[in-house]
Order: sequence, then C-alpha cells, then structure tokens
Amino acid sequence: MAYQTFRQEYLQVPPVTRAYTTACVFTTAAVQLELITPFQLYFNPELIFKHFQVWRLITNYLFFGPIGFNFLFNMIFLYRYCRMLEEGSFRGRTADFVFMFIFGGLLMTLFGLFVNLVFLGQAFTIMLVYVWSRRNPYVRMNFFGLLIFQAPFLPWVLMGFSLLLGNSIIVDLLGIAVGHIYFFLEDVFPNQPGGRRLLRTPSVLKAIFDTPEDDPNYNPLPEERPGGFAWGEGQRLGG
Repeated sequence: MAYQTFRQEYLQVPPVTRAYTTACVFTTAAVQLELITPFQLYFNPELIFKHFQVWRLITNYLFFGPIGFNFLFNMIFLYRYCRMLEEGSFRGRTADFVFMFIFGGLLMTLFGLFVNLVFLGQAFTIMLVYVWSRRNPYVRMNFFGLLIFQAPFLPWVLMGFSLLLGNSIIVDLLGIAVGHIYFFLEDVFPNQPGGRRLLRTPSVLKAIFDTPEDDPNYNPLPEERPGGFAWGEGQRLGG
C-alpha cells in the first residue's frame, strides 16, 4: 500500500523535475555505496577534452556531496523550484523547459572553465531559483521564519546564508549570473524597443517533448503572448 502511494505521488511529479532529482539521488546513493567515486564525476576540462571523458559534462551536475545537511538542503530547493517552474510558467512547454536546462548547462559549463568549481549542481539550482523568483516578483517569502521578503530577493538571501555558513559565494554568483542571462534574453529583451526573442527552442526538442495543442480555445501562457508577462497582475504561487 505504501509502495503504491509512493509510486502514485512519484509519477505525479512533472517529468523533467522527476528525471533530474531522481538522477541526483541515485548518483549520490551510488557514491555512498562506493559503486563510484566523486573523482569519476567532477568537472575537469582536461579530462573532458583531452581524454574524452564527456560524461563529466553531465555528472558534475548530479552530485551534491555526501548525504547530510548540505545535500538535503540542495535537494529540497532543487525539487521545489524546479517543480514550480515546470508546473508554472513552463506548464505545457516541456521542450522549452528542457531547452532552458541545456542553455543554462552549456553557459554554466563555459563559465566553469574560468572558475575553480568541480561540481556545478548547486549553481544550477540557484539558476532555477533565480528564474522562478524573477517570474514571481510579488510572492512573499519566509526564510526559516527569520526573514520575510519578496521573491526576487531569494537568490541573494541564499547567497548570504552561504556566506554565514562559510561557503564560497562563487557558486551562488555563477547561478545568479546564468539565471539573469536567461531571464534577460527570454523575458526582458524581447519586450524592449527593437528587441526580439533570441532563444528559440529547436524543433527537434518540441517534436520529442511537446504534444500538439488541439484545443481551439487554448489560452497561451503570458510568455507566449505579444508583450510577454503582464507583470502588474502578479500571480501568487505560494511561499
């Protein structure tokens, strides 16, 4: 009975969120069981480009460290904000969501060549948090009951929390930078005078992940309408 309940709840998670979080959990479990080691997963440009260990381009996004507070904290934020994005502004647009993953991952990998980071999963989580927070500017957040603020401040609050814990803020800054670039190109620049949409999801991704919309009364999401989001009508998705 418990298995059936868990299975039902698991299958209700949107597909991209389900696939990514599951991959992260299984990768961490494999490391804990010593089936693999972090040395086989981390981001190393020399091993990638000279020794063709191309799997590192993906696996460095799947490992968040050994099971503990940091891992659980990252998994909660990854699952929560990835799911809210997929069920919110990307609802019915799985291909666009996958393209955001690809664009963010490629850009983060490029920046990773110039910073001393061996695992980029936490930065990727911050990118997701940043995009969600900018698309939901009127949502009020409560951070551990200590701070109440508007959603756009969330990435910066997390960076401050990392600083208090003695962690490097390079990870947070990288996630914020990549998230802002995506948000600017997708949500801001197309609505500027003379602007246009530079990020277009390849048709092959749409063919794989999206099903045709047959409803003639389909009401497109704000991103798909001319003019983009109606920011003054901020939709509250909950804290």
